[in-house]
Amino acid sequence: MAAKIKKGDTVVIISGKDKGTQGEVLKVIPDENKVVVRGVGVVKRHQKPTQMDPGGLKSFEAAIHVSNVAHVDPRDGKAVRVGFKIDQHGRKTRFAKRSGESIDV
Repeated sequence: MAAKIKKGDTVVIISGKDKGTQGEVLKVIPDENKVVVRGVGVVKRHQKPTQMDPGGLKSFEAAIHVSNVAHVDPRDGKAVRVGFKIDQHGRKTRFAKRSGESIDV
């Protein structure tokens, strides 16, 4: 599977309770086809105290399936599909299929 979504990309949630929310990808888990997005899928867990951490109720982002997210078009901010093309320097880059703009900077 080609890496269409990478760490640092801006994505929009297209299904689920957080539908329509935009956020930055914090982590990609390719073995499970999941991503962790800032501010999306926030869950609370009880944490045992350790020497470094007092414990208690902790909030963090849970991983969501990659099929529930889409790239944000750099031109208009809507969800967009991603394609690949080779640029003039011979590098493989990602681009937004609707606007044709490059996603890789």
